[in-house]
Amino acid sequence: MNNDNIVQKIWNLCNILRGDGISYHEYISELTYLLFLKIAKENQTEFLLPENCRWQRLIEYDGEDILTEYRDMLTYLGGHASNEIVRKIYAFPTTVFSHSENLRAVIEGIAKIDWHSINLDGMGDIYEGLLAKNSQDARSGAGQYFTPRALVDCIVRIVKPKLGEVIQDPATGSGGFLISADHYVRNNNSLDSYKKDPPKYEGVEIEKGTYRICLMNAFLHQLDSNLVLGDALTTDAGMLLQADVILANPPFGTKASSARKGREDITYVTTNKQLAFLQHIYLGLKKFGRAAVVIPDNVLFEDGTGKRIRQELMDKCNLHTILRLPTGIFYSQGVKTNVLFFTRGESDKNNTKSVWIYDMRTNAIKFGKKRVLTPADFIEFENLYGIDPNGLSKRNDSVASGRWKYFDRQSIVDRNDNLDIFWLPSIEETTIENLSEPDEIAAAILEHLRNAFGEIKEITEMFESI
Repeated sequence: MNNDNIVQKIWNLCNILRGDGISYHEYISELTYLLFLKIAKENQTEFLLPENCRWQRLIEYDGEDILTEYRDMLTYLGGHASNEIVRKIYAFPTTVFSHSENLRAVIEGIAKIDWHSINLDGMGDIYEGLLAKNSQDARSGAGQYFTPRALVDCIVRIVKPKLGEVIQDPATGSGGFLISADHYVRNNNSLDSYKKDPPKYEGVEIEKGTYRICLMNAFLHQLDSNLVLGDALTTDAGMLLQADVILANPPFGTKASSARKGREDITYVTTNKQLAFLQHIYLGLKKFGRAAVVIPDNVLFEDGTGKRIRQELMDKCNLHTILRLPTGIFYSQGVKTNVLFFTRGESDKNNTKSVWIYDMRTNAIKFGKKRVLTPADFIEFENLYGIDPNGLSKRNDSVASGRWKYFDRQSIVDRNDNLDIFWLPSIEETTIENLSEPDEIAAAILEHLRNAFGEIKEITEMFESI
């Protein structure tokens, strides 16, 4: 049985829970509890767990109220397990099961899978497969901001993380960028070299359920990691090191009101999450550290604070490359995004001399549920980018597709430091009228409403401060 089959079998168990009104995202979070117990048994790490809180206790329980037994186990693991990672995974546990029959059916379904044929690396791949399944289901809501695996892997291949580096994602989600970076480092170095000088992974996640999933993902992939439950836009950032590499797809939208103290080291205070995270990223890099960050179009053209942040970015860093991503790659169709690639300079002034832009959006293939991104879609861009992770490879804009273009710093100044640059004549724009799937139409409408609400909130806060 291959990994895909196992993923499908575990995923299908979710059908049992539909009668309880449990969402796919809740199911994935619940699976973290159960799979940890099962995998600990299969890979001889049960010594990390108290004897009365192991998989066998669930399998052998013959009473009618297995749900209460299960809840007691979760609570005990969260408070009394000797291993810190185990305590974090089970911290403040809340099961979504409401009937013992459903819990028992899922436990028995997991038990029937042939786990003996899977090595430890396979365990991690299976868990990643479940996370990908969750993102592909529109009802889960997770796909809206889930970074497609093909894009994550493309970014990692370009940035080229190395042994011994501090690799960070300040909005880590389920840990996709960190896992992909680790795959790259392992595949490009010997096992002995990796063990002697592994990368140090750092991540921050604000949502407890997603944080738990990230912990599980990092544990299964044996990452040397410091994962923080918190907000990188607050003083929680003090728990992070200066990074050699930062890879991120920060959440879109505006920051919620909070009584927590904000960052004092960020130059420009803003409620725009992407602009705030962008500042964290370029300020959090070591000298000559490199970053790749997914940002929406508004970050490229927003005036006022947005313009000042772009100017500071281009001063402190060499913003050498922008990839304009196609629409439809996120399950919220209205989201238009880009990837900024930059390197922190030795000084804090005049580091950006020019910017190369690859337009993967204009007149591009229509992506969506029926046509997803694949590694092949990035071949031309990766070849044009070159092998130097800092964007210093010799480049040529004489490309048949016309999608690759050079802009010197003065030409950007002449555009009022607006980086939302396009030059290909557009045949057709993606609008709600062009969408065909009901969930795609609903997602596009929802995104328009979100954007409108964010703009109203910004205006309201501006007037309140006057």
